[in-house]
Amino acid sequence: MGFNAAFKQTSVARLLALRWMGQFTDGVFQSALASFVLFSPERQPDAKSAAAAFAVVLLPYSLIGPFVGTILDRVSRQRVILFANLFRALTLIFIAGLIRNGATGIELTIFVLLAFGVNRLILAGLSAGLPLLINLDGVEGRNTLVSVNAAAVTGGTVFVVIGGGVGIGIRTLLEGEVSANQADASLIIFASICFLIAALLSLRLKREQLGPMANEIRKQSIAAAYKEMAEGYRFLRKVRDCFSGIAATAVQRGGLTALTLMALLLNRNTFNDPADPDAGLAGFAFAITVAGLGITLGAIIAPFGVKKYGRHAWIRYSLFASGILPIALALNQSEFFLVATGFFAGMAGQGVKVTNDALVQSKIDDNYRGRVFAVYDVIVNGGIVSGAIIAALLLPPSGESAVLPLVIALTYFVFAILLLRKSRFNSDF
Repeated sequence: MGFNAAFKQTSVARLLALRWMGQFTDGVFQSALASFVLFSPERQPDAKSAAAAFAVVLLPYSLIGPFVGTILDRVSRQRVILFANLFRALTLIFIAGLIRNGATGIELTIFVLLAFGVNRLILAGLSAGLPLLINLDGVEGRNTLVSVNAAAVTGGTVFVVIGGGVGIGIRTLLEGEVSANQADASLIIFASICFLIAALLSLRLKREQLGPMANEIRKQSIAAAYKEMAEGYRFLRKVRDCFSGIAATAVQRGGLTALTLMALLLNRNTFNDPADPDAGLAGFAFAITVAGLGITLGAIIAPFGVKKYGRHAWIRYSLFASGILPIALALNQSEFFLVATGFFAGMAGQGVKVTNDALVQSKIDDNYRGRVFAVYDVIVNGGIVSGAIIAALLLPPSGESAVLPLVIALTYFVFAILLLRKSRFNSDF
């Protein structure tokens, strides 16, 4: 079954619509949070505060990931996605109220943690269920999975960027009419309504359509969540290619996170007047948009690269290519090279991500797939937080640093050459 046939399948199209609606809403939500937390006139972030925001959002999910994995392998993934979207919609109503009142304390942090943690559950459930909608027999089936993954992840990235742009546009329209906090709160209410729509879209998929398939594990007690997560991890370690691919994805995402923090600080405090946060937000939004275009192009190219070179080689080449432009950024930290680095690193990095997603989906049995994708998320989240911490240690408040992009480039090259060398990462198809 080719990509066009897969896309025309009602179930695949419905899953993509559900995923993209949620990610559009993520873009709206994230633009409101960034405006409130990082681009408010009274707040001038440094690398440490920005890195702390990444850690606060991502690390707690790593603690509940084991429980999430067992849920996805036990109960209807469609129902999990439905109720998770409803929960996010409700959570954002509370966040909107707190932001309207200017709250920045522990209560806001807790609700933001809940909202982002549930989002990872949704994405893991969609990824785990996708292979059940596609015929994976033969090379053509596996190529189709790469293509559909590319469409899912690329479309998701595009819709996050569109959502961010819509959020910034709505906020700009509201700016003269209401206070900054009220504008951000209104955006988050809009996002809450969009998550409700995503929940309704999940009802277009049948209850058992995303799995899990009937198996003995569903009859067991959920109390063994962490023990079974360890079993999923051990199972993953036996499939060495999948484990190496996940590690490469985590490293690549960690580097992108460090570059994102660098872009945030350069636009907020160096390329624009620190007293004009709106100009900084506009510059950062432009850089992220161009990176999103690179990510889109990377996912479009990936199926062709996989067809010509194979999944393993394409992951290896993509990780190596990710390190080329950061060297140029280290030598010349202008707006042009910052944007160009985001574009090319995003493009190559997406080749790693979508190809490895398909590799994991096709090699992991459905009985373990939910837990393996929970492990996948935990490892990638750890890479993202590590990248943020490294950026916090190396970046000054201005964001100017030759050392950070050189460290990123060197890390990519070392992992591509050692971890993904052909002798240990080669069992294509």
